[in-house]
Amino acid sequence: MRRREGIAALPEAANSANVKASTALPALKKGERRFWLGPGFVSGASDNDPTTVATIAVVGATTGYGLAWLAVLILPMLAAVQAIAASIGAVCRTSIQGVIRREYGLGWAALTLIAVVAVNLMTLTADVEAGSESLALLSGVRYEYFVVPFAGFVGWLLVSKSYLKIERFLSFVPLLFLCYAASAIVARADWAAFGRAIVVPHFDFSGAFAAGALALAGTTLTSYVYMWESIEVAERRPALARVRSVQNDAVAGMLAAGVSFLFILAASAATLGKHHLPVQTAGEVAAALEPLAGRWASALFGIGLLASAVIAVPVLAGTTAYVVTQTFGWSGSLSLRWYGARRFYTVVLGSLALAAGLSFAGLWRHRSRYSSRCASRAIERSWASTVSAAAWPRRAG
Repeated sequence: MRRREGIAALPEAANSANVKASTALPALKKGERRFWLGPGFVSGASDNDPTTVATIAVVGATTGYGLAWLAVLILPMLAAVQAIAASIGAVCRTSIQGVIRREYGLGWAALTLIAVVAVNLMTLTADVEAGSESLALLSGVRYEYFVVPFAGFVGWLLVSKSYLKIERFLSFVPLLFLCYAASAIVARADWAAFGRAIVVPHFDFSGAFAAGALALAGTTLTSYVYMWESIEVAERRPALARVRSVQNDAVAGMLAAGVSFLFILAASAATLGKHHLPVQTAGEVAAALEPLAGRWASALFGIGLLASAVIAVPVLAGTTAYVVTQTFGWSGSLSLRWYGARRFYTVVLGSLALAAGLSFAGLWRHRSRYSSRCASRAIERSWASTVSAAAWPRRAG
């Protein structure tokens, strides 16, 4: 009870004169911008990772525009969770995992560690593969040749502290998600039907509709997203006067990612849903658009998919390392060099190596013998086929 009271008292204590004097945090200067483009856009964009893209595409392929209202309805919930995570990082000066470890002990922190890392490794494996598939789709080279270089590039980015140098740039990478909007336009989505599906919710008690609703809700609210939000805010140690700006950044970043959810749903419903094509991975979705909506739609979707992987993979590997080190009280941060955080960076590289190994082995592929180009031809030959139920993408949480 005392621990919970201590957490509840943090906001009040943060406003007291004693705490303000001890922390010596700078106040917001006159004329300084209250809204700042920061970790909220990177965290929000990471929620739109390739596994989420694949899930939403399967939902569109099986239910059409029927669940567009749910995609809109969950956005306020996602934004609220991100704002809470940002507030924890700003006020408590540590991540959500750090608060759990400090206030509730190693036992609860270990349970959180197991849950977060298990989901992260599965998602990281799928996202490394999807990033490689997107490069294969755009270049025409088999995806296997990109798996190790892609994972290695992300590892170098994190270990060499280059991530911190380009993080501001990464906050603008979500602009590439506009490619999803362009692909939906090229695919000639029925915007009138799409609008009606949002304004007038449709309920169906079929298995595909229920599974689609559960998958859509489950894939968008994942632990690494709000963990990373609290981590990045805590790393910056913003002044307490800027908590509102931090919350605004988190909300705006999530809403920006949520808009891309809608365009992915529209593009997949207009193409895959119309022709009843079976897909499992985000790479297959991008490849399927070529025979259905033209080469430009496939290329645009592939660019958006690559942007999703470029943002999500570093976030997933970084979150895993932060959660592990904060659970066991090890020193670790992306702001430290290798010799100052060996265990931290060992976890980073280990998670990427495991993900690359599983991706290269094809463990998560339904048909490992096909590259994205081959999948495109196979899908084109199966236009006349229909499916009674879609096999859902590999995603937990």
